[in-house]
Amino acid sequence: MGADQLRRLSLEYWGFDDQGHTGALVVHASVASAVVTVFDRLRAERFPIRRMEPIDAFNGSDETSMDADNTSGFNCRYAVADRPPRWSRHAYGKAIDVNPVENPYLQGGKVQPPAGGAFVDRSPYRPGMAVPGGALVNAFASVGWSWGGRWPATPDYQHFETG
Repeated sequence: MGADQLRRLSLEYWGFDDQGHTGALVVHASVASAVVTVFDRLRAERFPIRRMEPIDAFNGSDETSMDADNTSGFNCRYAVADRPPRWSRHAYGKAIDVNPVENPYLQGGKVQPPAGGAFVDRSPYRPGMAVPGGALVNAFASVGWSWGGRWPATPDYQHFETG
């Protein structure tokens, strides 16, 4: 995949401050329309998003982006896994991480980002969380995307992807 297949989307979203904001996501051209649909739905439902900036605002660092509770899409990186390196769906612009602090990734007892430790217990529901049947999970499911929160061994609550 070449960079010419990526699109920078300007998206309106509802913030944790109960105000509208505009952010940017970089995604593959083939999923751009679906991503707009998802974020239009989330805004209409006033689902809060902390921040939305492309990964280049964090010098390509997934860790720094997650620490900032940043919602992001494209990032040319390998998947986080305990197996031989393979490209992440993010490297193809076909994955989005939403509110990483409120929706941490759990792998081998490690919580990413560390501030997500307060959200490992998924109940009670708190604003910005991805939960089964909730606004965030339903919005992505409505366009055929899967949710990493359903992965039994290593739940990745922030992660949504398509094939």
